[in-house]
Amino acid sequence: MLDEYGLAIAMVVALLLGIFSGYPVAFLLGGLGILFAFIGDIPLPFLGTVSSRIFGGVIENWLLIAIPLFVFMGLMLEKSGVAKNLLLTLQRLFGRVRGGLAISVALLGIVMAASTGIIGASVVMLGLLALPVMTRQGYKPEIAYGVVAASGTLGILIPPSIMLVLMGSIMNLSVGDLFKAALFPGLLLGGLYALYLLVIAHLKPDWAPLAEEGGDAHLTEEHSPLVIALLRDLAGPVVLIVAVLGSIMAGIATPTEAAAIGAAGSLVLALGLRQLNWGALRQVCRDTSRTSAMILFVVIGATCFSVVFKRLGGDDMIVDIITGTGLGPYGLLLLLMGLIFILGFFLEWIEISFVVLPLLLPVVEGLEFAGVSSTGLMVWFAILVAINLQTSFLTPPFGYALFYLKGIAQGNVSIGVIYRSIIPFVLLQLTGLILCIVFPSIALWFPGLTD
Repeated sequence: MLDEYGLAIAMVVALLLGIFSGYPVAFLLGGLGILFAFIGDIPLPFLGTVSSRIFGGVIENWLLIAIPLFVFMGLMLEKSGVAKNLLLTLQRLFGRVRGGLAISVALLGIVMAASTGIIGASVVMLGLLALPVMTRQGYKPEIAYGVVAASGTLGILIPPSIMLVLMGSIMNLSVGDLFKAALFPGLLLGGLYALYLLVIAHLKPDWAPLAEEGGDAHLTEEHSPLVIALLRDLAGPVVLIVAVLGSIMAGIATPTEAAAIGAAGSLVLALGLRQLNWGALRQVCRDTSRTSAMILFVVIGATCFSVVFKRLGGDDMIVDIITGTGLGPYGLLLLLMGLIFILGFFLEWIEISFVVLPLLLPVVEGLEFAGVSSTGLMVWFAILVAINLQTSFLTPPFGYALFYLKGIAQGNVSIGVIYRSIIPFVLLQLTGLILCIVFPSIALWFPGLTD
C-alpha cells in the first residue's frame, strides 16, 4: 500500500499538517497540488488540464453564479431587520409556553434558513437578537447558546443552500432535485430542535423559564393584534421564499435565475422596510464579494489538489481501502458517514465537498439500498452528506458557529460552556441523519425519486 500509494498518502498527511498550522486552506490546497505534481514527476502538459478544469468547471460554470447572488440576498435580508420583527412576533405567539423564546429562535432559524442560507450572518443575527433577552429571562447558557448555534446552521441544509448548489455542480445533479430533497430533512431537524426544547423545558423548568419569571415579557412593545403582526412579518420572507424556491422547483427558472430574483427581491423588501441606504448597500456588496471570493479560491485550490491526487492514484486508494472492509451497503454507508463526521471536526464543508466527496462517489454508485431508486441514489447520498456536514459548524475545534457565538457572548461565558451547549443539538442532527438513512423517503418523496 505504501509503495503503490505513497505519494497520495503523503498528500493527505501534508494537507492535515498544513491545516493544523493555520495556513490559508485555499493556498494550501493549490500549493500542495502543484508541489506534488512536481514530486510525482507528472508531465507538465498534465498541469494544463488542471487549468482547463478550473476554467471549464469553475470560472465558466454558469450555475456557480448563483452563489454571490444568494449571498447578497441573505446579507441584504439580514440588514433589512426582517428577523427582528419576526422574532418579536414569534415570542408573542409562544409567550405562554415554557421555553417559548427558545422555540421562537428555532422557528426563526427555519424561516431565515429558507431566506438567507448564510451561516455566519444567521448565527450572529440570531445571537444578537435573542441572547440578551434569553439571558435576562434566566435561560441557562447551555440552552440559549445551543439553540442559537444549531438554528443558525440550518441554512446550510434548507434551500436555497449554497452547499447544495456546489454539490449539484460537483456531482452533476439537478439543483432543483437537491432543493426538493433537502426541504423535509431540514424541517425535520428544526422540528427535532423544537421538540427537544419543549421536553427539556418541562423536565428542567429553571433552564427555560417563562417570560414573566425572567422579568422580560417582550423584546419591545408591540400593540398590533397577534395574527395581523404574524402575517405582516411573515409576508415578506414567505413571498421571497416562494418566488425563489417555487420558481426552481416548478422548473420556471434555473437556480441562477432564481438567485437573481431573490437578490432583487431582498432589495425591494429592504426598501419597503426603509432599511435600504447607500451605507448598507455598500457593506452588503463588500461582504458578498469577500464571501464569494473565499469560496471561489477554495474551489480553485481544491480542484488543483483533487486532480493531482487522482493522478497519483488517490481515488483508487480510497476505493480499495473502503471496499476492502468487506462491509455491506449499509455498513459502507455508515463508514462513509462516520468518516465525513470526523473530517468535519478539522475541515470546512467546502474542502470536504470538493476534495473528499468526489473520491467517495465511485464507492457509492455501485451500492443498492431498499427504497432508493438508481436515479435517486446520488441525490439521497448528497442530502445525507449535507446533513452530516451541518455538524461541522458545531463541532470543535474548528466549528465556525462556535467562534461566532464566542464573539458575541454575553458576560463571561466561556468557550467550554458553548461547547457543552451544542452537544444535544449535534446528537439531534445525528438522529435526523439516521432517520433519513432508515427512511429514505424523507428526502426522496418530494422530488419523486423513490422506488
